[in-house]
Amino acid sequence: MSSKNIPIYSIDRFNQTDHKHKPFQVEVFDANRHFEVQYPHRHDFFEVLFLTKGSGIHIIDNNQYDIKPPCIFFLSPGQAHKLELSKDVEGYIFLFTSEFYLLNKLNRNRLLELPFFFNIHQENPPLLLKNQNDVDFFASLFHKGSKIMRNNDEASIEVIHSLLDLILNASNQLYPKDEKGIEKGKGHLLVKRFQQLVEENYHLNLSINQYADKLNVTPNHLTQTIKSLTGKTSAEFIQSKVTLEIKRLLIYTELSSTEIAIQLNFKDQSYFTKYFKRVTGFTPKEYRNKSMKNT
Repeated sequence: MSSKNIPIYSIDRFNQTDHKHKPFQVEVFDANRHFEVQYPHRHDFFEVLFLTKGSGIHIIDNNQYDIKPPCIFFLSPGQAHKLELSKDVEGYIFLFTSEFYLLNKLNRNRLLELPFFFNIHQENPPLLLKNQNDVDFFASLFHKGSKIMRNNDEASIEVIHSLLDLILNASNQLYPKDEKGIEKGKGHLLVKRFQQLVEENYHLNLSINQYADKLNVTPNHLTQTIKSLTGKTSAEFIQSKVTLEIKRLLIYTELSSTEIAIQLNFKDQSYFTKYFKRVTGFTPKEYRNKSMKNT
C-alpha cells in the first residue's frame, strides 16, 4: 500500500518520446510493454484495450472482470483501474483524448452516446468477440494504427482518426442490444453528462442544485431522469461515487481518515466517519483493517 494518493495520468505518460505531445497513442500491448505506473491509477483520457491472447483480471471502479480474449475493454476518464495479466498476454491499446476524437465532429456528444463510455450503470464488462471475422477486422485496424505510430508519419493523423472512428462504430454495432437500447434518447445523455460532472467534481462535495445548475436543468428533472434510467436518485448516485472513492483511498493509500475527509471536502473528520459508517456499516478504520486481512 502506497502512502501516495491514487495517481491520475495524462496521455503524455504513456506516449513514447517521439510522440510525447500527441493526443493519441496506438501500440502493441504485450509483456514487453513497460511503463512505470502505479496500480490502481486513473486517466484523464479514453482507452480502448483489445486483447487477443492471455488471461487475468481487470478491476475497474471496484468491478472485477475476467479477461477472456478475444475481447475489448473501454475506459472513460476518471475511472480507476488495475490490471493483473498473464505473461502471454497479446493485443493492442488505443489511447485518445476527447478533443482529438471530437476535432471534426459536429455532434459534441458523440462519445457520450456510445454505450461503453460513462456507462449509466457504472459497469464496464468487456465486449466479447465471438466471430473470427470481427477479430480479424479489429486486429487489422489496430495493427495499421500501431504501424503508423512506429513510422512516426505526421501526415497520417487523419488516418488515425478514421481508424478510431471505425473501431468505436464497429464496437457500438457489436455491443449487446439490451445495453444499446438503454443508452438511447435525451435522458441517457443527461445521465452521462451528470456522471461525467460527478467524476470531475466529486471531491468538491457539490449539492444537487449545483450539479443541476451546471447542466441547465432543474434539480427535480435531474433526479427524476437519473432515477428512471439507473434506479438511483441523483443524491444516491453521488453518494455511491464518494463512497467508492473513500474505499479506494482506504485500501490503496495510507492516508489517514482526517486526510481523506479533507481531500473529499467533508466538514470534519467526525462527520466523515459517521457518513461512511452509515453507508457501509463500518468505520473507516474497521473497513481498512478488514480489507487488509482479505488481501
